[in-house]
Formats: sequence, structure tokens, C-alpha cells
Amino acid sequence: MANYNSLPSPIAKRLEGKVALITGGASGIGAATTRLFVQHGAKVTIADIQDNLGTSLVQEIGTENTIFVHCNVAIESDVQNAVDATVAKFGKLDIMFGNAGIADKQNSSILEVDYDIIKNVFDVNVAGSFFCAKHAARVMIPAKIKGSIIFTASVATVHTTYIENALGIVDRETGNEWIVGANLKGALLDEEEVAKSVMYLASDDSKYVSGINLVLDGGYSTTNVALAEAYKKLFPSATIHQNPNEAV
Repeated sequence: MANYNSLPSPIAKRLEGKVALITGGASGIGAATTRLFVQHGAKVTIADIQDNLGTSLVQEIGTENTIFVHCNVAIESDVQNAVDATVAKFGKLDIMFGNAGIADKQNSSILEVDYDIIKNVFDVNVAGSFFCAKHAARVMIPAKIKGSIIFTASVATVHTTYIENALGIVDRETGNEWIVGANLKGALLDEEEVAKSVMYLASDDSKYVSGINLVLDGGYSTTNVALAEAYKKLFPSATIHQNPNEAV
């Protein structure tokens, strides 16, 4: 079992005494954030539909600092249960990180899209986020918690296993093609970098920050026109019908 309390000194623990619930916490950004939060002193509930991965992550980190709760964020009762389980185990909730999300296959024609695809995406990404905010507030407000409610969304895409599978990337060396098209040369955004930004928003370092979009895209969404070329090089048979910065 890894030692998740081996930082140099107590002053380095930016989340000491805080309790977090992370949806989509069993893999990718969620798992990286779980590990980082625990390293910095937080107790974490991992909420996910991936039972095996969630249970394994708890075993890796330890049951003193983490629990796993099966949770489909599209089902309000699941989110309610995850929040209640967190309070029952750790006594409170300081941080809600709504990280669960899906992106169904992109279709080249509107005629190929059916209602089930749209409903599934909205149920998870939109309604699921609402449920997370609602039930976090339900326990934070009566307890007068100065809490943080944080969500992830994708513009330029973090390089995760989920994205590799969705785009058909067979190895991470392919990420070099994205680097070529990036503003920040030699840098590739990964799960750990996102986790560090989430920790900033969850910590007291951001106590006077509210209602912002913290954009981690290397400037793709504002200044970069080379991403389309990198995309076409990776996926020569694909037809791009929209700004690739907004495609994922």
C-alpha cells in the first residue's frame, strides 16, 4: 500500500481536515485528484460506476482516508446516497468535485443521432452536475460549511485513458502530435496537471475565488489554429464539421 501521508511537512498539506466527494473518481482525472487530495490531508469518497476500479483505488490508498460508493450521477438517489455516505463516514462535506462525464461517439450527420444518445449525455453531464450541486448544498448549508463545488468540462481535452479509447489512440506517444500543434511547446496536459488545478480551487488558497472558469487548454480556445492540423494528421479519414477545440 502506498504511503499517502509522506509529504515533507504538515504545512505542505493544503487540504488538511477537509472532506471531498469526487464523482468519476475511480479513474483518469478523478483518480489522480483522489490521490493528490489524500496526499494533502483530505478524506475522499470515490463515487463511480466502475466498481472494480473504485474498490482497487480504496485498497491502494487505504480505508482510513477513502471510501468507495457506487454512483451513477444521472440517478439523483445515487448522488444523494453518495453524499449521505460521505457525511456518515467522515462527518461533513467540504468539497464536491463533479468530474463524472461522458461523450458518445461523434456522428458526421444529424440523421445518425437518436434520442437515446442525446438523453444519455444530458442525463450524465447536465442533470448529473445539477444533482451534485444540489446535494452538496443540501449538507453544506445547514452545517455552515465554507465549501467548494467544482466541475470539469472539456474544451481541448485532457490526455486520459478515456480519451485514448474514444479517439482510437493506441499509445501515449501519439500525444506528441498534439504537442506539435500546441502553443506551449513540449507540454502535454495530463490528469495530474488537472488535479493540481482542482486542488487550488478546493483549498483555502482560492477562498476569495467564486464563479470562475479556470481554463486549462494551453491557449487552444483563444489563439491556436494549429490544433486542426494536428487533429487531421492523427485522424486523416475524419471529417471536421466544427471547431476541433469544441469537438470533445
